[in-house]
Amino acid sequence: MNKKKIMKIISNVVTGFLFLTLVFMVIVVISSKASGGEPQVLGYQLKTVLSGSMEPEFKTGSIIAVKPVEDPTSLQEGTVITYTNSEGSFVTHRIIDVIQNGEHTMYQTKGDNNADIDGQLVLSQNVVAEYTGFTIPLLGYFIDFAKSSKGTAILLITPGILLLIYSGISITSAIRELDKMSKKASTEELDKPANIG
Repeated sequence: MNKKKIMKIISNVVTGFLFLTLVFMVIVVISSKASGGEPQVLGYQLKTVLSGSMEPEFKTGSIIAVKPVEDPTSLQEGTVITYTNSEGSFVTHRIIDVIQNGEHTMYQTKGDNNADIDGQLVLSQNVVAEYTGFTIPLLGYFIDFAKSSKGTAILLITPGILLLIYSGISITSAIRELDKMSKKASTEELDKPANIG
């Protein structure tokens, strides 16, 4: 494979990467703003892990994907759920016991890394989502930054600027290549022997 083909492949990969990065940033920022909180992708909510209570299942600063629960009364022991506590905060812990009280279903929960069970039972209507098993370490710090006004500006503008700079370099390189080809063609014309009639 010659040098030009390798450079073209590298150029295409870099352009594609910058474009996908820009698209990803736009999706993250817009979905964060639209939902008023965590971003959503393909129906899944991406939540930032703020404590180490569920280690080693997922670590502080990770992003986890959770899906909305259709029937919050049918969850099983061992399921990791996201629910709202009495303070209105979201908590993601594991169900360790299912308690039926008449028509009401309640869950006893516990963080895997906590010594004690959670102090309050979780009412089924307070369960908002179920953990899917998908996690990305450390990405939560990035998402939190993306949700800030400064982060939003930086993450939307930077990939766009990089893409413009890279496009400018590619165009300049193409123009130089055309100039070289044009000069080479002119030189070849001059070098041809003149036809004398």
